[in-house]
Amino acid sequence: MNGSSIIGLPSVLSVGRTRRRRRIRPHQIAISIFLVMAALFFCVPIYVILVTSFKSMNEVRLGDIFALPQRWTFASWKYAWFAACSGMRCDGVSGGFFNSLFILLPSLVLSISLSMLTGYAMALWDVKWANGLLFVLFVCAVVPFQIIMYPLIKITGFFGIYGTTFGVAVVHAILALPILTLIFRNFFRSIPGELTAAAMIDSGSFWRIFFEIVLPMSGNILIVVLILQITSVWNDFIVGLTFGGHDAQPMTVILNNLALSDTGENNYSVDMAAALLTAAPPLIIYFVLGKFFVQGITAGALKG
Repeated sequence: MNGSSIIGLPSVLSVGRTRRRRRIRPHQIAISIFLVMAALFFCVPIYVILVTSFKSMNEVRLGDIFALPQRWTFASWKYAWFAACSGMRCDGVSGGFFNSLFILLPSLVLSISLSMLTGYAMALWDVKWANGLLFVLFVCAVVPFQIIMYPLIKITGFFGIYGTTFGVAVVHAILALPILTLIFRNFFRSIPGELTAAAMIDSGSFWRIFFEIVLPMSGNILIVVLILQITSVWNDFIVGLTFGGHDAQPMTVILNNLALSDTGENNYSVDMAAALLTAAPPLIIYFVLGKFFVQGITAGALKG
């Protein structure tokens, strides 16, 4: 018995090896080529920006944009952070960086907390006129910002927050509420109704059910919304330009003013360094939380 099993072992192993040898099909090769081309399409410009930021202007003038720096230097990075001129100010992009942080943090707190509560109420509680409200939210989500820009200017001016970092954060939160509410509502609809019904029978209030049951189950969707909102707010230009005052302009506006200077010589290495400083925070956030972002989507974050 044992001898026959030992004799038959090589044949079993050979079958296993045969099964492991999968033929590469033509469509798999085509998909791989397409993915490599798509990756190069995005990575090549980033490579050019990165290597240019470490070059001196003498090397940049040679025109070989793909060549590595002959002499690596951080002078452009230091100048971009501390001394680059934007308009009449020559204090670098550091001021705009911290302005963007002061805009981002209140915007995240306001938009996520309010939309999470409204999505929870619309999904799990018997709200009167819920379908009509859902239709209004959908319409608001697709309305172009330029249509409501002037009313928002008047409203923020009335409350005295126009031209401040907090005012820009409030505008971002208002603009994000419709789409974030829809995302949270769709996610919470996947929670079994029996769970909340049992909680209500056990004398669970609106807030108790939210904090003790719904919120602990919402980790994936919170990561998805967090990444979406960070990317949207940090990369925004027109809201910061319209609602931010001279001392409340975000980093994107500072970068635009720096790159489009009409006087003097354009220092491209400084521009590239400033662009990388602007793009670094959302890139870092995505690389750190990207796995959870994919998990949130596959768990039903964007299901209708």
